[in-house]
Amino acid sequence: QVQLVESGGGLVQAGGSLRLSCAASGRTLSSYAVGWFRQAPGKEREFVAAISWSGTDTHYSDSVKGRFTTSRDNAKNTIYLQMNNLKPEDTAVYYCATNPSYTDTYSNSGYNYWGQGTQVTVSS
Repeated sequence: QVQLVESGGGLVQAGGSLRLSCAASGRTLSSYAVGWFRQAPGKEREFVAAISWSGTDTHYSDSVKGRFTTSRDNAKNTIYLQMNNLKPEDTAVYYCATNPSYTDTYSNSGYNYWGQGTQVTVSS
C-alpha cells in the first residue's frame, strides 16, 4: 500500500510558476514510476507527465512540453512537478499516481495508487 499526498498548489498569475510535490508513505517510491495527471472542471482527467523509477526517463503531454519538468528524489520519497510559464488553461486539480511497470503511462489504467489532488488556479 502506498499513500500519496500532493502539495504546492495555489493561485498564480499567467506566466508564473509553481512547484508541486508528491510525497509517498507506506512503501518506497523508488519501486514505482510516477505520473502526473490533471482534471479541469467538466473535463476528463488527462495525462501531464511521467517519470521512470530512476528518474532518467521522462515524457510529457504536448500541452505542457517545454514548460513543465518532473523530477524525483528517491531518498526523500518525493516526486516534483515544476510548472513554468503557466497559462489559464493549466487550471485544474493535479494528481500524482504510481505506475508499477512504466507501461501504459498515458492512461489512468496504468496506475494503481493515487493522491487526493492539489488545486492549481492560473488567473489571466
